[in-house]
Amino acid sequence: MLLGSVAVNYRLALALDAREGAERRKILIYGVVFNIALLGVFKYTAFILENLDALLEPFDIVVPIPRISLPLGISFYSFHAISYIADIYKGRVRANRDPLQFTLYMTMFPQLVAGPIVRYSTVARQLGERRTTWGRFSAGARLFAIGLAWKVLIADEVAPLVMAVFDGTSNPTLLESWLGVYAYAIQIYFDFGGYSAMAVGLGVMVGFTLPRNFRIPYASLSITDFWRRWHMSLSSWLRDYVYITLGGNRLGASRTYLNLWAVFLLCGLWHGASWNFVIWGAHHGAFLVIERMGLRRWLDRAPAGVAHLYTLLVVFFGWVWFRAETFGGAIGMFQGMLGFNGLGRPSFPLEFGLYPLSVLALVVGGIIGLWKWPRLRAMPILRPVVAVFDYGMVAALMVLCIIWVGGGPATPFLYYRF
Repeated sequence: MLLGSVAVNYRLALALDAREGAERRKILIYGVVFNIALLGVFKYTAFILENLDALLEPFDIVVPIPRISLPLGISFYSFHAISYIADIYKGRVRANRDPLQFTLYMTMFPQLVAGPIVRYSTVARQLGERRTTWGRFSAGARLFAIGLAWKVLIADEVAPLVMAVFDGTSNPTLLESWLGVYAYAIQIYFDFGGYSAMAVGLGVMVGFTLPRNFRIPYASLSITDFWRRWHMSLSSWLRDYVYITLGGNRLGASRTYLNLWAVFLLCGLWHGASWNFVIWGAHHGAFLVIERMGLRRWLDRAPAGVAHLYTLLVVFFGWVWFRAETFGGAIGMFQGMLGFNGLGRPSFPLEFGLYPLSVLALVVGGIIGLWKWPRLRAMPILRPVVAVFDYGMVAALMVLCIIWVGGGPATPFLYYRF
């Protein structure tokens, strides 16, 4: 599937680069339709047919639903291809005539299956000429080790607690539901942020400079700011290729609000073929619209602690839609978070999540992820000591990760499913 996408998009790009006028627009449309259709068939066929069956149920009509496996990474490499063709159309880049270099761009292993979304212009020169040194390799390895530690030592340690709350309880209490949502917020950030750091680190090790995908998103003071810090490659892609194409903020306030909401409905649907994902996108789109209508100005004047709390509450409530398997499961979590199921202590057995390492991971994850800490600069005389400590810490994290991975079952990256 991946190689088929590479072949078609390579030919479309060459044709687009060689045409002028209306022909170019036709080829652009062909390319966008091809990539969206490829994504749609494999990712959304079952979802569409399930909803069609629900509509036809009163008429006793049943449409068979085929079992279609989702090709790994299709959401990411389809967006890579669309951005490549669109940039050629807009004259930002020229089509790469070397099939091996274009194949390398589309199949680049560090970011192929879960991002970040890399635009061709970012790595165009590096496809043919890369600079690798021991210093760059060391820096990339350090970043890889830190990302692996985020995934293995924090995200995977809180995963049992998330499963116990979201999958093992039907009427979670106030304490239970908030503990589960907080644990999921830590899990998804350190799982996906860890993967992104590993991808960027691997890229640096072999000579590529890949874009940063996270910048302490939970320290944001608004939802607008959150989306400038969370999955930055996706949010900038949606801004440049969807929001601006729809008219951006150039067509008046009402159209701007509609464009924002439409973009985030698409963002939710891109993450998965489920109404819960669509609602999650609508949730974020609604708050972005409200902030643009005036709330953002109030947040800018409000105390930082109030703005930070507001952002965390909006994001945490949104994660319920993102994680819950069903609409009813999400409603049950909201009832628990609002206290309708009682206060109570957790009802699930402690060994399913509340053991010392999970608690430690929750605390460390909160300290690292929820606040932006000032960067300390060592005095020149202490820099060698700090460097030795840094290398020792990274080596220790790598050893701990190897022990953890070897001693327990594998936990897939969360964004593999997208």
